[in-house]
Amino acid sequence: MQDHLLGIDVGTYSSKAVLTDLAGRVLCTAVQPHGLSMPQPGHVQQDADAVWWHDVGLLSRRLLADSGLAPGRIAAMAVSAIGPCLLPLDAAGRPLRPGILYGVDVRATQQIAELEQAIGADTIQAFSRMSLSSQAIGPKIRWLRQQEPAVWQATRHLVSATSYLVWRLTGALTMDRHCASHFMPLYNPATGQWDDTHAAEVAPIGLLPPLGWAEDLAGRLQPEAATHTGLAVGTPVAFGTIDALSEALSVGVTQPGDLMLMHGSTTFFVLQQATPTPDPRVWTVAGATPGSWNLAAGMSTTGSLTRWFKDELARDLPPDEGYAELFARAAEVPPGAGGLLVLPYFSGERTPINDPLASGVVAGLGLGHRREQLFRAVLEGIGFGIRHNLEAFADIGAQVRRVVAVGGGAQTDTGLQIVSDITGVSQEVPGVTVGAAYGDAFLAGRAAGLLQPDDLQRWVRPGRLVQPDADRHAFYSRLYPHFRTLYTATREVVHALKRLG
Repeated sequence: MQDHLLGIDVGTYSSKAVLTDLAGRVLCTAVQPHGLSMPQPGHVQQDADAVWWHDVGLLSRRLLADSGLAPGRIAAMAVSAIGPCLLPLDAAGRPLRPGILYGVDVRATQQIAELEQAIGADTIQAFSRMSLSSQAIGPKIRWLRQQEPAVWQATRHLVSATSYLVWRLTGALTMDRHCASHFMPLYNPATGQWDDTHAAEVAPIGLLPPLGWAEDLAGRLQPEAATHTGLAVGTPVAFGTIDALSEALSVGVTQPGDLMLMHGSTTFFVLQQATPTPDPRVWTVAGATPGSWNLAAGMSTTGSLTRWFKDELARDLPPDEGYAELFARAAEVPPGAGGLLVLPYFSGERTPINDPLASGVVAGLGLGHRREQLFRAVLEGIGFGIRHNLEAFADIGAQVRRVVAVGGGAQTDTGLQIVSDITGVSQEVPGVTVGAAYGDAFLAGRAAGLLQPDDLQRWVRPGRLVQPDADRHAFYSRLYPHFRTLYTATREVVHALKRLG
């Protein structure tokens, strides 16, 4: 009997997998940590085979072993991955270089300027319904053409991380429209298709894969992939999507006005919309299903910033206890962190400032400050960045009806409470927060025709509500304007330092 679903998500620092039954009950999960490569400042990449494909096979085999299920019991599978990424393939579908990651990779700053000069920033905004930023793939394709001509000459396909995994699984080149929206200015949101209007400045659209929706059937497992994963030949595989959209699906963020706030290595925002509200500060992208839209946004360095802090400034703490100790001590520090203020732009910043040259700033530091105060200030800086994005949504007129918090950061009460106190927004934390892999399992069921959209209501489990404290919110509202001013006051200096570095 084929009565289980497999979801696998490849993230920035780890991959996760889950096996569920058709009612969404979790049978078992698995996690595989991995790293990334930063060969030079602003360049962030991963090996498509050694990381992405390796993890998919390892986790699939591990779950089969842990569950004791026969491969034939898996009715379908779906994968999601970090994105949008850029991976060039040769004629045989082999990677020609490591995959260039999403907006944390800021190598194409010059190419953004070139495209805006050649096409016009307003024209790009009108055509793509968002402006170019480090999240956009078009400038990174142009960078590849200019900086690695030998790779470009051998390139026959341009894909993202999820696309590559589906290709290895099924032999089909595919991309979902949510991911394709970021391949601007080659994707036309008005038609939902690739468009060669601006291709001369970027790349021929013939290099790009056929499009579909996240829940569509991409193909079936091929023999080589079956050996790699331990699954049965012919197992249905969904198109899949970017991890943030799968994560939103996993917690029932499907109705207009629902906002997923993903507290992960980066902080990602996915607001469900029935009608798009384009604005240069954020991203207007296709949703998971026909007729759906997402207003999306993303901060570059949040969970990865707390990880950096632990690894570099808390080496004396036991590795398995470092985070708990830092958060516990930060919870004892009063709001304001003893007069410290942090800009969390340690890898540039995406929305709403869209500044790849932005840098981290610590203001107010003195000899009397302690590590726990600095860590509290880091958490507050992240919270202020989240408030900045939510204010941009409000300015645009995008209605937020409810906020659902997910991700690793949603497991720590200290960080969540700081965010709610700063923003004044309540956050729902679902009872089941397996992550994007759980949403992938649901997509697998949809692709195989085993689930209906309304079945998601049975999958989502209620959890707890984090509410803002009125007094702390009032305090943070007095501090927030200084956060905004700190960026504008230091922008020219940090830009100059970045160029010198």
